[in-house]
Amino acid sequence: MAAPSPLLSLPGMQDELARIEAALRRAVLTEDPQLTQLAGHLLAAGGKRLRPALAVAAGACAGTAPVSDGVILGGVSVELVQLGSLYHDDVIDEADTRRGVESVNARWGNLRAILAGDFLLARASEIAAGLGTEVAGLLAATIAAMCEGEVRELTTAYSVERTEASYLAAIAGKTATLFAAACRIGAIVTGQPESAIEALTEYGHRFGMAFQVVDDVLDVVATEEELGKPAGQDLATGVYTLPVIRALASPDEGAELRALLGRPLDAPDVEWSRVLIKRTDAVEEALAVARTYEEEAVAALKGLEPGPAVDGLAAAATAVTPAVALS
Repeated sequence: MAAPSPLLSLPGMQDELARIEAALRRAVLTEDPQLTQLAGHLLAAGGKRLRPALAVAAGACAGTAPVSDGVILGGVSVELVQLGSLYHDDVIDEADTRRGVESVNARWGNLRAILAGDFLLARASEIAAGLGTEVAGLLAATIAAMCEGEVRELTTAYSVERTEASYLAAIAGKTATLFAAACRIGAIVTGQPESAIEALTEYGHRFGMAFQVVDDVLDVVATEEELGKPAGQDLATGVYTLPVIRALASPDEGAELRALLGRPLDAPDVEWSRVLIKRTDAVEEALAVARTYEEEAVAALKGLEPGPAVDGLAAAATAVTPAVALS
C-alpha cells in the first residue's frame, strides 16, 4: 500500500534513525521489568518512525550533519507521545491488534495499557524538559491539543450528521499538531531563525493533515494485512471520516449508507459499508483534499534555503497520496 517515505532516503537518515531507535529503547527502560515490557511492546513491533524523521529533516535544514543529540532527543520525545497515544487509542477502540501484533490492552488489559501509555507520555515530557522550556511547553501544548482533537472526535461518534469542519478540526488536533511539533522541535533545537521555524511548523501541520486524510481513506480501501490492524475500524466504532462524510452526501448510495450507520457495526455490515463508500466518488474526493494539503505543505517550504533536507521534506509531502492503491 504505502511506499517508504522519501525522508528515509535522505543522506544519513538511516544512521540518524538508528540513533533514535537506540535512544527510544533506553527511554522505555525502567526498574520494573513488567513496565519495561509494557512500554516497549509497540516499540519492538516497529513502525515508520515518520515523526522523528521529520524532526531530523527539519533539524538538517540548519545545514549541519549529522544532527545534534538534541534533535535526536526531540525526535524521541515526539515518537513517545505517538506511542503513548496509540496505547490509549487501542483502549478506546477495544482494538485487538496494532502494527501486526497483539495490542497491549488485549494482552495485558485496559488498566495496564492506560498506565503504560501514561508512562510514555511522562517520559516524553521529561526528555522535552531537558531540551529547554520552549520545547517542554510546546510538547505539553501538543499533548493537550491531541486530547482536544480526540474529544472532538468522541463527541461526534456514530453521528451521520458529522460535518467536514468538525472532522478537519479533530484531525488538526489529534494528528497534525504532532507532525507540526516534530518539525518545530527540530528547528528550535538547531537554532534556526524564526521565519524558518514558522515555515517548518506550517509544513508539518499541512503534511499531518494530508497524512491523516490518507490514513482515513486506507481504513476504507485497504486490507487488515496491509494496515496491520482491523480494516474498517473507524466505521465499526462510529468514527466517520472524510470519505464517509462525502459518501453520506452521495445521491446514489448515501441513503443506504445512512440507514446502515449510526450504531456499532458487526463485520459483515462494516464490509458492506466499505463497498457502498467505494461505489461513490468519496474516496477520490477525499484524496483530492489530501493533495491540496500536500501542495500547501510544499508551498510552506518556499522561503527556506534550498538543500537536500528541504528537497526531502517536499518529496515526502507529495508522496503521501500516490502511495494509496484504490483497491
